[in-house]
Order: sequence, then C-alpha cells, then structure tokens
Amino acid sequence: RLAHGLNFGGDASRFLGAGLEYAESRPYQPGDAVKSIDWRITARTGKTYVKEYEATRQTAIYLVVDTSASMCLGSTERTKYEWAVRLAAALARAAQERMSPVGLLSAGERALRVPPTLSTASAMRWAHELRTYDFKERTLLSDKLRSLAAALRTKSVVVILSDLHEPDAFPALELLATSHEVIVLWLEDPSERNPPKSGFFRGREAETGRSFVLSRKSALATHDSIQNALVDGGVEFLHLPIDQPVLPRARHFLKWRKSMGHE
Repeated sequence: RLAHGLNFGGDASRFLGAGLEYAESRPYQPGDAVKSIDWRITARTGKTYVKEYEATRQTAIYLVVDTSASMCLGSTERTKYEWAVRLAAALARAAQERMSPVGLLSAGERALRVPPTLSTASAMRWAHELRTYDFKERTLLSDKLRSLAAALRTKSVVVILSDLHEPDAFPALELLATSHEVIVLWLEDPSERNPPKSGFFRGREAETGRSFVLSRKSALATHDSIQNALVDGGVEFLHLPIDQPVLPRARHFLKWRKSMGHE
C-alpha cells in the first residue's frame, strides 16, 4: 500500500529502436529491414520510409540507506532509521512494478550491497534485514558514495536516505551527481532542529562517543549548513522532518518530479 501511495514515476527516458510503440517514420537507409517499411507513407510520397518504435529503457535505481547509529536515535515514536527503511522498501517495490531494477547499498559499516534486480523477493529480504540496527555503527556515507560512483558504468538514479551527519558526504554527492541522477531524502529529527531555546546542553555523538556542548544557535547553524551544502552543490533533495507528515511530502515530491519530466 505504501508503494502505491508514493506513486513513484516510471522511467521516462526512451530511445528509438525495436519496440512495441510506434514513434515516427524516417527515410529508408541501406540495411533497414524490409518488414519495417511504412508502406502508407511510401505510397503517398513516392519515397521509401521505415517505421521506428519507442522502447522503454530500464534505468537502474540504487537506494543508499544510512544505517549508522545517528539514524537510530530520536525523540519521536518512529526514528529516522525506521522511516528510511520504510521509504526505501516502498520505493523499491514501486520502481520494480514499473520494471526498473533496484539495488541497495548500506552507508554504514555493515557489508550490505545488493545489485539492481527486478526480484520483489530480493527487495523484501534486504528490507527485512535492515530492520536490525546497531547503536555503535559508524557512518561511511562518503566512502560508499565514492565507491558507487567508481563502480557505475551506465547512468543511474541514486536515492540517498540519510540525516547527512557526515560533512565529507557533500563532496561525494557532488561527484556522483556529475554523471548520475542523485536524489537526497534528508531525514531530520525535531531535536536536531529545535533544541532547548536557551542555554547550553551536553551531548554525546552516537557513533563515535565524542562528547560536545551545544547551544540552540549552533544547532540551527548545523541545519543551515546542511541545506546550504546541498543547494550549493546543485544536489536535488527533499527535507523530511520526521515530526511532520512524511508520506504526503514524499508523495508530492515524486509527483512533482514526474510532472517536470524527470525519470
């Protein structure tokens, strides 16, 4: 139901070749098959034309899920990590239903990488595996994005689901976006955006154990720096505060992308 609700757009990219849907007719060229001749236009113009058809191109979609500890801690009933897993599973099912192969890459320390596939069973297996998490898992988002950029041979769609707590991730996102379509679903807990209104408070970084002192001003500056880094890098993103309705925002974003002609 969640997959259908997101209404993820199918691949809009097309190329001309052997397919099922008529696209246009063009002048005959040596080597064209006789069976492809458009006899109606040929008879009308006196020149030989052949039919060309549209064939849908399957664009691989990679889902990069941040499995680090910072995703698993939160102040709401459902954490950033739970939302990331639910959204990833729904996007996978919705894309597979439209014949787009889907792959998965964990952006934490765990070695979880699934090549693009149309198998629904495979998507459900890794979604089930992602339900477990470790409060000590560190983020490797920048390293995983760079390795993915080096491994991809054809243009792909890469969807990152993360809280973007690793500053080194932004140059890696820019690098990946130079050759591929990159979409960031930026998940944020309300405690990260709305800390105590006055004074200072102590905290401990979930992944490294590092202690720090934070004020409301510095917390808001962190939020702004993440947003500015995405905008300055030209990376397409959707900000998803998890204390607000997540699914309507995601649904609206995907429908808007489809209406704008994105894949």
